[in-house]
Amino acid sequence: MVDASSLRRGRHTANQVFGNPASVLVGDFVYSRAFQMMAGLACQPVMEIMAEATNVIAEGEVLQLMNAHNPDTTEQRYLDVIYRKTASSSRPGRSRRDTRASAAPGAPALAAYGRHLGTAYQLVDDVLDYRSNPQERGKNLGDDLAEGKPTLPLIHALKSGNETQRAAIRRAIEQGASSSSSWWWRRSNPPGGLDYTARLAREELERALSSLGALPHSL
Repeated sequence: MVDASSLRRGRHTANQVFGNPASVLVGDFVYSRAFQMMAGLACQPVMEIMAEATNVIAEGEVLQLMNAHNPDTTEQRYLDVIYRKTASSSRPGRSRRDTRASAAPGAPALAAYGRHLGTAYQLVDDVLDYRSNPQERGKNLGDDLAEGKPTLPLIHALKSGNETQRAAIRRAIEQGASSSSSWWWRRSNPPGGLDYTARLAREELERALSSLGALPHSL
């Protein structure tokens, strides 16, 4: 685990059960084992794609760590982070050294689909961190805010709120909110952040679906 979440998909995280050192080491083992298995295939393009995807995801985690507790994080910088963390992991059929238009039929369309769908998924997750039922979602409310992560609802609210609201949001990001995020959100009443993020997620989903139009029809 790279965060302090204690609940995911309705179950206690490995971090909660076994502690952070053991969880990180097991995660490292899983990655190294995956590379070991791919090396056995002796397929250089597959190795390059996996190596690049793993590196980009790690870049996203580092950038997110750099953004933590920073209320001046911009929307574009945040979108760059979630692209690296989520959307980039769905890039099929092309390595960095492959300069052809596509390494496989339909690869660009599938790459666009993965990018937009991954971005939509993360944006929806941002909304649910403030507006959801923990029993249904299987994840604690307010984990992102407690860790001082400036997610898009907060970033947008910082631009559109009044002076009192902006000051409250900046403090929450800088210090991390220790109480329920839904309670904090109602109390500070930042304008439009959740609706804006949800609208952007719908737009990304529509782009994902539209990208599939380039694929040939199949059964």
